Amino acid sequence: MRFFDRLADRIDAVDSVVSVGLDPDPDRLPEHLLDRDLPRWAFNRRIIDATHEHAAAYKPNAAFYEDPDGWRALEETIAYAKGKGVPVILDAKRADIGNTTRQYANLLDDDAEGPAADAITVNPYMGRDSLQPFLDKEDKGVFILCRTSNPGGSDIQDLELAEGDLVYERVAALADGWNRHDNVGLVVGATTPDELEEVREQVPDLPFLVPGVGSQGGDAEAAVEHGLADGVGVVNSSRGIIFAWEDDQSRRRTTEGDDGQFAGASGEAARRLKRRLNQYR
Repeated sequence: MRFFDRLADRIDAVDSVVSVGLDPDPDRLPEHLLDRDLPRWAFNRRIIDATHEHAAAYKPNAAFYEDPDGWRALEETIAYAKGKGVPVILDAKRADIGNTTRQYANLLDDDAEGPAADAITVNPYMGRDSLQPFLDKEDKGVFILCRTSNPGGSDIQDLELAEGDLVYERVAALADGWNRHDNVGLVVGATTPDELEEVREQVPDLPFLVPGVGSQGGDAEAAVEHGLADGVGVVNSSRGIIFAWEDDQSRRRTTEGDDGQFAGASGEAARRLKRRLNQYR
């Protein structure tokens, strides 16, 4: 099955469009996990156990795993999430030229080390040839950065081209044309709801990965209304779910071995977001 078919099945199975971002910042992990062999993996496993019934997808950001122990933790995380039946989107924002981008695309290939991610985020700045090895993987999803949720996204993405289009509008049009295998989606942030609506009008058939709901304060209603194509798409929250326990004054950073405190808070945060988003589906 192709990625977006698998994602559609998962959304139906759990009645949720929540993507849980697995960004295990080592400085914010519960202290009782720090003496484990792979603290980030230990943390992620507990988060997955607590949230998987509400998760349409998991989205680990590669930045939190780019060291030897980190890659091991990421491999374990991907295998465990997929074992729970949850698709995994690797937030890597990769792209390059020639053999370099072909090597990056290998991140999506299952091998003897274990299963690979089901989808990946990519950067379109270098053009189609830098994305082609990803696009050619028909059963994998490719989310192309379009209008991102960070405040500086407008520095380049909102610039007007000679033909009158804005940069993010041109990216959306190109992505639509590159979707030969029905495996392309867009990253469009909930923090720019007007642009989110405009991109949806421009490309009605592309699923979106919508970040920015949660800690960044994005528009949840717009994320659902404009982020889904035929009911398919995901709305991501990372810190707002996995570090929800930090916002509860009854929970302390030193949990004295009690996984239930931080994991339970994450599970409840995922459940609340699922219910909140489902109001608008």
